[in-house]
Amino acid sequence: MAKYEFIDSYVADDSAVVPITDRCRWLEVSTSGFYNWKGRPQSATVIRRTALAQRIRVFFELSHGTYGYRRIHADLRAAEIECSPELVRSIMREEDLVPCQPRPFRVTTDSDPNGMPIVPDLLERNFSADRPGSKFVGDITYIHTWQGFMYLATVIDCYSRKVVGWSIADHMRTELVAAALTNAVATTRIEPGAIFHSDRGSVYTSRTYRTLVNSLGMRSSMGRTGVCLLTG
Repeated sequence: MAKYEFIDSYVADDSAVVPITDRCRWLEVSTSGFYNWKGRPQSATVIRRTALAQRIRVFFELSHGTYGYRRIHADLRAAEIECSPELVRSIMREEDLVPCQPRPFRVTTDSDPNGMPIVPDLLERNFSADRPGSKFVGDITYIHTWQGFMYLATVIDCYSRKVVGWSIADHMRTELVAAALTNAVATTRIEPGAIFHSDRGSVYTSRTYRTLVNSLGMRSSMGRTGVCLLTG
């Protein structure tokens, strides 16, 4: 199936230049076998591609739009989802999922697209703390279930390295991370001026979330995109 997917992913691009018969011969598959595979009931093919496209978009969004088809394919394999790299590339092209590389991080006094000042990195990779309630980090991960993906937002105290707040939902909207921080406030002590650190994902840079952090007497801190987790 992977060979057929490879052939099919290029048909729309340059089949006039390289005939399908040649592609089949190079990959040591029969032309009739390819057309038989391609001629299977469309509903099954469409259902599979639609489900796979949904999962690809999830991984792409979790990477903040930085993963190419090879890294997306690796994530799919890790989640035990069988497919070929060529199929992933084809679907990403169809879905217009074009990876971009984040620019080098610079602390400025300019405003972000939400009209609020750019948040500095107050931790600078120092995720240790000498007392509880002074430094927190937040992040989102996904959970693969039989019914689709669920998203888990966590808040971790850098002193104890414990999850002190969490929230789970079937979406990645601002409410998810806001609920996790609200849960942390209800379960642990947060000292005045405590730091909350995250990456620059859209849910953390939203006006709603930034306002919540400020209302709790905390200071926002943000690293580069995708850099927020505890190490060690």
